[in-house]
Amino acid sequence: MSRAPRHRRGPAGTWVSGWKAVALAALAGVAHAGSFSPTEFWWLQLLATGALVALLSDAPPRAAAARAWAFGFGWLAAGFWWLYISLHVYGFLPAWLSVLAVATLAALLSLYYAIAGWAWARLRRNRPLVDAVLFSAVWMLAELARGAFFTGFPWIAGGYAHTSGPLSPWAPFIGVYGIGGLAAGISAATALVLLKLRGPQMRPPLLVLGPLALPLALLCAGAALPQAFTRSTGTLTVSLFQPNVAQNDKFEPAHIDEALAWHVVKLAQAPGQLVVTPESSLPVLPGQIPLADWLAYERPFNKTGRSALLGVFTGDDEHGYTNSLVGLDTTHHMTGGTFYRYGKRHLLPFGEFVPPGFHWFIDMMRIPIGDQARGVDTAPFVVAGQRVRPLICYEDLFGEDFASAMVGPNAATVLANATNLAWFGKRMIQDQHLQFSRMRSLEFQRGQVRATNTGATAVIDWQGHVTARLAPEVEGELDASVEGRIGATPYAQWVAQLKLWPLWLLAVAQILFAVFVPRRP
Repeated sequence: MSRAPRHRRGPAGTWVSGWKAVALAALAGVAHAGSFSPTEFWWLQLLATGALVALLSDAPPRAAAARAWAFGFGWLAAGFWWLYISLHVYGFLPAWLSVLAVATLAALLSLYYAIAGWAWARLRRNRPLVDAVLFSAVWMLAELARGAFFTGFPWIAGGYAHTSGPLSPWAPFIGVYGIGGLAAGISAATALVLLKLRGPQMRPPLLVLGPLALPLALLCAGAALPQAFTRSTGTLTVSLFQPNVAQNDKFEPAHIDEALAWHVVKLAQAPGQLVVTPESSLPVLPGQIPLADWLAYERPFNKTGRSALLGVFTGDDEHGYTNSLVGLDTTHHMTGGTFYRYGKRHLLPFGEFVPPGFHWFIDMMRIPIGDQARGVDTAPFVVAGQRVRPLICYEDLFGEDFASAMVGPNAATVLANATNLAWFGKRMIQDQHLQFSRMRSLEFQRGQVRATNTGATAVIDWQGHVTARLAPEVEGELDASVEGRIGATPYAQWVAQLKLWPLWLLAVAQILFAVFVPRRP
């Protein structure tokens, strides 16, 4: 009697299949979220992505899409669960609806990764290094799409996990998305080569492990890259305010009176050449601030050597209101009509502008000034010989939007971010945003100061190191200094001219390279 042929299992087929594989992918996604600040376990990002590749390695396209979607959902839901706080605690949405909203956002954004997983399973060539190049491409395309489409929401993009670690030296060359694609390729190559040891056709371990030299070389190559593309323009002393105002008190009439008086005292006493307050630190419209208070705010800066960037809304009912930073110095005065103003340009959906058809949702949350006008690009604010480029809150995630201000003879020498994260509590969100700011400093080699309502108020040097930080959730002032820098990194130069298109084209070229390689059975 002939024996029935035994089923040949794929290299990962001995692990799990079906819903168990989907569940494991979701757990790997949760682990992936743990690689970002405050832990900064860059190696965990590589391990988690490698685990996903192993789970995808023997999956047909539909199963691969489901597993990649589960990975994305676990990653994103665990990575920005704190949105629940803004929706429920401060937006007054019912708890169930807040949970549903966060889950829906994570689910929708995970579709980018589902498409990437499907495409990789459909196109893979069964050659470890070629398939690693292919995975790097589809994963980078997913990250770029998440950061670009529908205004973009690239929070905890994979490359941010490498703000510290051996891949960080690549930042001045390829930026956060390029690092994300490089990390994906390293993870995939390592996982696929190691899976060869479990394959049905065993090969000598040295022959199988030899290809690991390439991903290991890429992991270590950053140490040999040149880094000093900018030079010092001197230091600037700064005073960064942290009022520590609870979000549910911020717009209450009693607090507004306190805030107006608090700023009179603090602006007069702050010793820094540049004083920066958080966004909307004065939580009223400009016409509601008494003239006597405006004159008091301006008075300390009527003499040479001191300037301020003050967070306030500007505009009117006819043209709309803009989340702004107003500059005060010897030549700029609100009361004289010659003030410097930077208005936030990259607005947050549902918090700062209302997508069509969603006014009912914003009305339920009762967010003050929830439909704002966009600001326009302005020249840097000149302070004591330094050119300061303002940024407001999460728009510093979009370095491609302001890369043009980082090149040329009149380029900004310092970045200044004004933020209010009180909407979201203090767990994870403050450290995550600080990590993203550090990546911008690495990409452009610029020092950066951050003035926030509740944290993280900090100073970052041009190499992405935090040189001073105020404790979170306390009222205080951070007096420190930041070094200005001039010159352009390779990343700044090509992004200023071409935005992120070179990375899109690189990913497409990688895919074309892979599909022209013959597929192994």
